[in-house]
Amino acid sequence: MPLALDHYRLLGRSGLRVSPLALGTMTFGADWGWGADTDEARRIFDAYVDRGGNFVDTANQYTDGTAEHLLGEFAVGRREQLVLATKYTVTRRPGDPNSGGNHRKSMVGSVEASLRRLRTDHLDLLYLHAWDGSTPVEEVLRAMDDLVRAGKVLYVGISDTPAWQVARMQAIADLRGWSPLIALQIEYSLVERTGERDLIPMAAEMGLGVVPWSPLASGVLTGKYSRADLEVGAGEASAAGTRRNVAAASGALTERSLGIADVVAGVAGELGVTSSQVALAWALRRPAVTAPIIGARTLDQLTDNLGALDVVFTDDQLTRLDQASAVELGFPHAFLTLPMTRAVMFDGIQIEGVTA
Repeated sequence: MPLALDHYRLLGRSGLRVSPLALGTMTFGADWGWGADTDEARRIFDAYVDRGGNFVDTANQYTDGTAEHLLGEFAVGRREQLVLATKYTVTRRPGDPNSGGNHRKSMVGSVEASLRRLRTDHLDLLYLHAWDGSTPVEEVLRAMDDLVRAGKVLYVGISDTPAWQVARMQAIADLRGWSPLIALQIEYSLVERTGERDLIPMAAEMGLGVVPWSPLASGVLTGKYSRADLEVGAGEASAAGTRRNVAAASGALTERSLGIADVVAGVAGELGVTSSQVALAWALRRPAVTAPIIGARTLDQLTDNLGALDVVFTDDQLTRLDQASAVELGFPHAFLTLPMTRAVMFDGIQIEGVTA
C-alpha cells in the first residue's frame, strides 16, 4: 500500500512517532562545496514539514555546524511538532583531544553547543555518531542517562557501531535502569546490505528502530553515474569536494554497485517512476527499518524522493532487486541454515517460527 509522511511509525521500543522518511540535513549549507544554500535549504525544510514530515536528522559537524544553525532558524514556530535528532562524537575543535570522541566531556560539550545552534532547550534524540573503541560503555550510557534525567535529551540512539557492542550496551542499560537505546543509524541500501548479517536482526531483537543513512548509496542508485565515472579512482576521503569523489571514497561507486543501479533502473522503467524512488521504496519497506534518511540538495530532489512513498512493487520486481543486491551472510548464519545442521538440531521436526 502507498505510504505518506504523516503515516507515522513508532521508533524502536518507544512511543515516539516519526515519519517513514526522515529529512537529512548534511546537505544544508554550501560549506563543503556541494550543499544547498540557505534559501534552497529553507524550501526543502518547509516542503517536508508541510507534507506532514516530522523527523529531521542532523549532526554537530554537518557542514561545519551550519546545518544545525539553519535547522534552528527554520524550526522557529514549529519546534514542538518536530522530532529533532542530532549526533555527537566528531571533533569540534581541531587540536583539542577532548572535543571529540564518545566520552562524557565530549558528549556534554557537544550537546550544549547543539542546543545553542538549534535554538532549543532539549534534543528529541541524541545519537552517538561513531564508536571510538576507547570509551567504556558504562560511561557513555550513564552520561546519556544523566542528560535524559536533566531534560536536555528525551531519547538516545547509536550509529556506526558493531552489533555486539550495541547489544551489550542495551543489555547494560536494561539491567541498570538507564535510558535504553531506541534507534540504530547505519548505512543501508541496495548497494550496502551487510547490516543484514548482525546489525539489523540485533536491532529488531533489542528494540532499536533502524534509520538507514545513504539509502541511495551516495547517489549511485539514482542512475547519475556510469562506468566512465569509475575512473575517479578511490576519491578523496572527505565529506568536502565533489559528490562523485565522496561516492568513490565511501566505496559506493564500483562495478558491482553500477550493476545494481542497472536493475533498479529497469524496475523504475516498468513502474514509470525514477530510480531514486525505487531505491528508497525498497529501503523503507524492509523489515526493522523505521525511516530511511533522504539528503536532498534541491527542492526538486526532495519532491522526487518523496514519490517513493507511492511506489508499490510486484513480487517479481522485489525478487529481482533482492537477487541483484544480495550479500553472503557468512558464518554462522549460512551454517545454521544448512540441511545437515537443521537435521541434527531439529531431527526433521518443523517448528513454527524457527528459521535458523
